[in-house]
Amino acid sequence: MMDFLKKLFGGSNEPASGQKAKNRLQIVLMHDRTDISPQLLDNLRDEIVKVLTKYMDIDTQKIEIDLDHDEQAVALVANIPVIRIKRGSIELR
Repeated sequence: MMDFLKKLFGGSNEPASGQKAKNRLQIVLMHDRTDISPQLLDNLRDEIVKVLTKYMDIDTQKIEIDLDHDEQAVALVANIPVIRIKRGSIELR
């Protein structure tokens, strides 16, 4: 978080104003690309749960799904507690 603030507002090694503008634009563009509605994130969560429950028992009450991003990339981060792997109930191809 501190790195983000330093890059946004500049730190002791302050880059030129052109570089600062470029950094701010990258942040704005990334935000636009990851601006997912809560409904879309809920739909994504439901689809992930639907697929995973074919292969394992999961604790659906403790699932955490979010988007994490840095300057270069966006990642879907999921914490899904697995209770048990279903072995032999589905034929894997």
